Amino acid sequence: SVRYMDRANGLILANIGNTEIQWETTSKMDLGVDAILFNDHLALTADAYINHTNNLLTLKSLPYVAGSGNYWSNGGELSNKGFEISATVKMLNLNRLKWEIGASIGHYKNKIESLPDGKYITSIYDAEILTSVGNPAGVFYGYKTNGIFTSEADAEAANLKMIDEDGIEKKFSAGDVHFIDKVTDGIINEDDRQIIGDPNPDFYGSFNSKYTIGDFTIDAFFTFSYGNDIYNYLRSKLESGGSGTYIINQTTTELNRWIYEGQVTNQPRAVYGDPMGNARFSDRWIEDGSYLRLKSLSVNYHVPLKKKVIRGLTIWISAGNLLTLTNYLGRDPEVSVDNAVLYQGIDTGLVPVCRSYHLGIKLNL
Repeated sequence: SVRYMDRANGLILANIGNTEIQWETTSKMDLGVDAILFNDHLALTADAYINHTNNLLTLKSLPYVAGSGNYWSNGGELSNKGFEISATVKMLNLNRLKWEIGASIGHYKNKIESLPDGKYITSIYDAEILTSVGNPAGVFYGYKTNGIFTSEADAEAANLKMIDEDGIEKKFSAGDVHFIDKVTDGIINEDDRQIIGDPNPDFYGSFNSKYTIGDFTIDAFFTFSYGNDIYNYLRSKLESGGSGTYIINQTTTELNRWIYEGQVTNQPRAVYGDPMGNARFSDRWIEDGSYLRLKSLSVNYHVPLKKKVIRGLTIWISAGNLLTLTNYLGRDPEVSVDNAVLYQGIDTGLVPVCRSYHLGIKLNL
């Protein structure tokens, strides 16, 4: 369903059917080890896996002679390898004093092994997502930058230009973003795009500590992720200097925009319409999404009460998401706009997880 000239709704052919389409097929190999050692003081779990998928479902564009639209087909191969290791150690196991700690760490690496028609570039929230042989699925594909031209002399030394939609050459000047000229031809265009981020983490995991003294138990649980990148779509809009056809609200970061010759800043000049494309999809909007989060903290008190009616009474208080350590500038580093593969690591300003507090009583009758 589409809107025509803002006056009527109509239906268009979005895609055509493919009667020869098949299911994707995945072969898996898993190896796992569980061990309990040292008189139940140490528990270990280790798992490794290798998955290989054939007949990948890929969305292809119809040729122009068939009209606009897409169709699904089979083609390509994807591999996914990884491991997960967890351990639990009973540091103390006395009658009135117990201490148990645990930790887990995981790693995975997916890779496109083959594609029938070369690489795919998918536009999502003004970003370009690359699917290509030899790379993970869903990497960010755009321009790398080297700061802002602080002076006209710096811009002249770089001698970079772009060609607009009308074929007119425009030179980058002071206050513009210094884009990396990958092909070294002096022209910043689509040929200079490269991989600028990967939403897949190098490592992820958790660790916890459970301490019991007498009738009190304190339990803390942490989660972490390291090495993943996030595309901060919201910041790309609120720090673009009003690059669109209409000006939207901007953050106070725009107060640091380049204004005068020689000014050192990381924010380019603000020009209506952004004729030099300073706000284009680049590593300016890609951030480190690594984080450490205190996911939950609880305190339990087992009331030493034994009655005929009440056989047990426990009072507990817990809190969630108390603390998050991260360099990410968005509201929440643990974010993804959708569960689909190509949407990983995209932050569109979703509501972050908030702190929560709970108080409860448990009765055993």
